[in-house]
Amino acid sequence: MYIIFGDEQAQEVGKKYTVLELDTVRFAPSGTTATAYAVVENIPIQDLPRLSFQQDLHHNLMENYRKKDWNFCDQAIENLVGAFGNELDTFYVELQSRINNYKDNDPGEDWDFAIKKLDPSNS
Repeated sequence: MYIIFGDEQAQEVGKKYTVLELDTVRFAPSGTTATAYAVVENIPIQDLPRLSFQQDLHHNLMENYRKKDWNFCDQAIENLVGAFGNELDTFYVELQSRINNYKDNDPGEDWDFAIKKLDPSNS
């Protein structure tokens, strides 16, 4: 799996490869954001009949993550681990870990789902 940033790049690469949204990153101190996408080059042939379903489920997972629908996310992740040739499994494990933490520690009303990172241009 490769990771790219930006909607325009994702749309262009998505013409040839499977591209799936990952996280939105908010760079500190500038506050600018960029969305990270996974580029999956090789889909195992046995996964091809379910590819459209898996892509839709991944999209719905990200939508429901932003809505804080942790129950939907739990179920989606359970069904997505092993999909896409296992290339996104580490992402799903990390996302599940965050969700488990959010269940115990509500992120609050002003949560914007963005991951905070140090702005590389200021290092």
